[in-house]
Amino acid sequence: MVFRLAVFAAIAVASATVARAQEPEPDPEPDPDLAEIEEALVEDARPAPSAAALLAPDISFVLDVAAAWFSDDTNLQTGEHDPHDRGFTLQQVEMTVGKAVDPYFRFDAAIILGAEGVEIEEAYGTTLALPHSLQVRWGEMFTRFGRLNSTHPHAWDFVDQPFAIGRIFGGDGNHGTGVEVSYLTPLPWFVEIVATATDPFGEGTARSFLGAEEGGFDSPLDVQGTTAIKQFFELGPDWSLLWGLSWATGPNPSAERSDVLGTDLYLKWRPISRASYQSVALQSEWMYRRRGAPGGALADLTGYAYGAWRFARRWSTAARWEYGSAADDGGAGLGDDLDPAWTDDRQRVSANLTFWPTEFSRLRAQGSVDLPAWADPIWAAFLAVEISVGAHAAHKF
Repeated sequence: MVFRLAVFAAIAVASATVARAQEPEPDPEPDPDLAEIEEALVEDARPAPSAAALLAPDISFVLDVAAAWFSDDTNLQTGEHDPHDRGFTLQQVEMTVGKAVDPYFRFDAAIILGAEGVEIEEAYGTTLALPHSLQVRWGEMFTRFGRLNSTHPHAWDFVDQPFAIGRIFGGDGNHGTGVEVSYLTPLPWFVEIVATATDPFGEGTARSFLGAEEGGFDSPLDVQGTTAIKQFFELGPDWSLLWGLSWATGPNPSAERSDVLGTDLYLKWRPISRASYQSVALQSEWMYRRRGAPGGALADLTGYAYGAWRFARRWSTAARWEYGSAADDGGAGLGDDLDPAWTDDRQRVSANLTFWPTEFSRLRAQGSVDLPAWADPIWAAFLAVEISVGAHAAHKF
């Protein structure tokens, strides 16, 4: 009996020993120093970027081409990039270049390539590290008057430019060589104050000021000064509102001064609390202009309002109304030297349908009717295509 118990005990001990031998050894505690060394070795094994890759700027190209039809040989399109004749129009080939120069400065440029040559639309430097929420830009640049003036055609919701911009500033929008200082205030909502000093010359860029006049400044007050206040309000998770106030002042050919006061509003609904491709945007901008002249002054009001609805991933539609009053001289009989034919109110109504095959291309059909009170209605139809390649900087909200 004792012998049997001894045999059974020996078998049990042997089984337990075998079972323990078959159990996997527990993983050792990770060594943080070893993990850091392995990570550094992997990082060192990666090929370093070449000097050319570090120095090369981001470059992109945007091509805009439109086919147009007008009911009248004489139309009232004011934008430099607008279709002006029946048939095909190369609206623009825009090359944008941008790169951080170092931790302190950035360089950006927009160069227009066209059948008539090369135009430097913008080329400016921007500070990146100024204290107290300050930033400075200098060079050739669009002034930040209003909302639409500082944008390029490929960022517009319509094929053509609102005639308010062309009438007040010129077909290229208000830009010039100068310097801009902006300050982001510490207020509880987003408020940015922008002050700019630019040259007041250019028939297509400073029409209400010295325009096509040539020559230098007689005094420091001869620059065009532009001040703007940009405000952003978050109305909810799906709603946002931008409201801006602008003022531009400068000399005009009558040895007097011109002043332009503007206000702009942008309301957008885009659901982020649920998955949806839909969005609705409402935008409006109005400008009151006063031009001093010997014996009096001319005053007019011009603006537009539109709504854009993106109702599917690749489809959107938009409608726009524009208005411009005749220049009022208070009975002084001055006459409008810039637009002598603009003797009464003018309105224009436009609508379009847009299809995006991808985010790099856009197809658009647009129709409009122009209603100048001093002439017959002018009907227009546009078919436009846009494609882009390269690394383009993000557009501002």
